[in-house]
Amino acid sequence: MTTLVTGGAGFIGSHVAAALLARGESVVVIDNFNDYYDPAIKRHNAARLTHYESCTLVEGDIRDAQLVKRVLADQRITRVAHLAALAGVRASVDQPRLYLDVNLTGTLNLLESAKQSGVEQFVLASTSSVYGRTPILPFVETDTADRPLAAYPASKRAAELLAHTYHNLAEMPVTALRFFNVYGPAGRPDMMPWRLLEATQTGAAIKLFNGGDIHRDWTYIADTVDGVLAALDKPLGYEIINLGCGAPISLTDFVEIIKDYAGKAINTVSVPTPPSDPPITYCNNDKARKLLGFAPSVSIRDGLRRTWEWYRDYRGL
Repeated sequence: MTTLVTGGAGFIGSHVAAALLARGESVVVIDNFNDYYDPAIKRHNAARLTHYESCTLVEGDIRDAQLVKRVLADQRITRVAHLAALAGVRASVDQPRLYLDVNLTGTLNLLESAKQSGVEQFVLASTSSVYGRTPILPFVETDTADRPLAAYPASKRAAELLAHTYHNLAEMPVTALRFFNVYGPAGRPDMMPWRLLEATQTGAAIKLFNGGDIHRDWTYIADTVDGVLAALDKPLGYEIINLGCGAPISLTDFVEIIKDYAGKAINTVSVPTPPSDPPITYCNNDKARKLLGFAPSVSIRDGLRRTWEWYRDYRGL
């Protein structure tokens, strides 16, 4: 059994690939090492993975249909964890064509090649952002999720719908996982946890939407990885499943926890919340618990402590 992890040099992808390799499985990682953030971080992640003899690294773009087809056929891929994407809600506002190209065309290429190769399970990374500014709290999968606030969530919702057509026409098992604010060691430098950690050292001003009075459902990376592996191990036909902790906190409280661990102040500036961002993300994870045995166990305080300890070592503080 060989699993293809797209975006396998990225934050979530590298953790998923590492967990599969640690289980003794064969993994093929494909990543194009784009410059959305420092490619050196992804190179570092990839280097850790290729220490395993059972890991094959392919440098390439999922928009290259022939490359994708060749990888799935030549490597005899049996499962796909499709985690590659052009991420970032606000960044997508000014680059809608690029986001739709990467996130939808790339997904189409993978689904088509997976159908041709007879892939046994296809796990698609989606996002809690598809819920937009919904009044239904906590977010639940029965919500129509048809009012995305930016191109990124729109591209992810479109990918979910596209995946359903492949399940319907080719009977391909597909599980779409809606991730909720994933954080942890080796996280993305464009995301709030890393930016706050950096600010404890640099003194850079950090913009807080609505003065920090927005709420996010932060989910620790190890819990997220457990959910992804459970989805890979258990084909369910076609399902959309929330994968989140279910305990949102205010950004103000989030900042205070990091300040406590770092022992340093953070310079913050209040700015209006942009129209691309909802006031809250809040996961109803009942379905994940029932179907995947998902049981997030890392609290926000414990997760941020682990993240701070990793950052402290990473920066040699």
